[in-house]
Amino acid sequence: MTSDLLRPGQVVFATYSKIPCLITGFLGSGGQGEVYRAELHDDIVAVKWYRPAIAGPRQYRALEDLVRRNPPSSAFLWPLDIVTASRSTSFGYVMPIRDQRFAGMGELVRRNVDPTARVLATIGFGLAEAFLSLHAQGLCYRDISFGNVFFDPETGEVLVCDNDNVTIDGTTPGGILGTPRFMAPEVVRGVALPSSRTDLFSLAVLLFNMFFIHHPFEGAGEQRYKVLDVAAMRELYGEHPVFIFDPDNDSNRPISGTHQNALDLWSYFPRDLRDLFVRSFTRGVTDPINGRVRESEWRQAMVRLRDSVLLCDSCGGDAESFWEPSEPWKGVSCWRCKASLPAPVYLAFETARSSETSLFAVASPGAKIYPHHVEAGALYDFSRNIGEVVRHPSNRALLGVRNTSVSTWRATGARGTVREVEPGMTVGLSPRTTIDFGTSTAEVRQAT
Repeated sequence: MTSDLLRPGQVVFATYSKIPCLITGFLGSGGQGEVYRAELHDDIVAVKWYRPAIAGPRQYRALEDLVRRNPPSSAFLWPLDIVTASRSTSFGYVMPIRDQRFAGMGELVRRNVDPTARVLATIGFGLAEAFLSLHAQGLCYRDISFGNVFFDPETGEVLVCDNDNVTIDGTTPGGILGTPRFMAPEVVRGVALPSSRTDLFSLAVLLFNMFFIHHPFEGAGEQRYKVLDVAAMRELYGEHPVFIFDPDNDSNRPISGTHQNALDLWSYFPRDLRDLFVRSFTRGVTDPINGRVRESEWRQAMVRLRDSVLLCDSCGGDAESFWEPSEPWKGVSCWRCKASLPAPVYLAFETARSSETSLFAVASPGAKIYPHHVEAGALYDFSRNIGEVVRHPSNRALLGVRNTSVSTWRATGARGTVREVEPGMTVGLSPRTTIDFGTSTAEVRQAT
């Protein structure tokens, strides 16, 4: 890759801080401009520099508005300052630089990275949380797609890039409308501007691709087009989109061998998650106002998904399946080795708190207990874990929860025996054991 707009060693100037910014390297290019590594005072930053056709007064005013705002959350690589160069009519902006540990969403759908199910759910949670914080400020993103979100494959932390496209919700004509295949049908048809409501649709498309490695509207109906040109895409994604798993319309079902990812993965994930996608791509298509899944609903679904993971011991303990305690136990088979998994135990929490928060945690190794499980009002607090499910050191079939907090718990066994569980100690997860965390209690139950 080569740069066309700036060169290493060139200095551009920050408009508000008045600090010179030294360009040190080329990072990449896109339709709007190029991105460079740079030094601003003692900080390593990124600079996006616009191509002359993009660098007009409207884009400058949009950047001014964004720079004056605080970033909605730490997930956004937000514009920090506008930069200009002597003898140039173009301009750009400074933003935090993306750490190399973050992968692009395209890497996930191409299977170049393979995060665990818990990490995948954490990514989904982080995306919903980020866009909720953006929309709460009366802003819309306009272009949710593969190219603009990144994640840490180990932790699930997310970053949202290219925030220069953010505008006031639904009021700004012109500018980018979105990325083909991610835009809401009404934007594809040209009857609506991008808004927080259309962002919800694009978010659902992104999440569907993330979980099912497929597009929600690309099934048998796609095969009737010899070329997926502009007219075909308008028909497929705008005029007559049909969800590939629409329960009332089977005209666009995935084709075995052609759309195998969707067929294999649809039944893998829990029903409550699938129901949200059904709503997103059926009622959410015809009723943009009331039919689309809100960010808060995605958050809740992702937290429950994290807490539903089962691990298979028969094939090494890393093949993940799911069970939701609100569903009767009908048996679960490992997707990899086909072994029947034993009925799991789980922690049923009794904290009075928001209905959004998960009320359970399936006891599989690596599952963690967070403040939001046990503290009233601690909605989605992942700031620290207070407990972790571990295997017995000499008997893999026995599970316990290790106290990783700074407080002492009290565990009461099925026969009434009470013991103190100090920080660093472990209590066995036997059915009918109760654990008093100090702020609330949980009962250990067996799936039935």
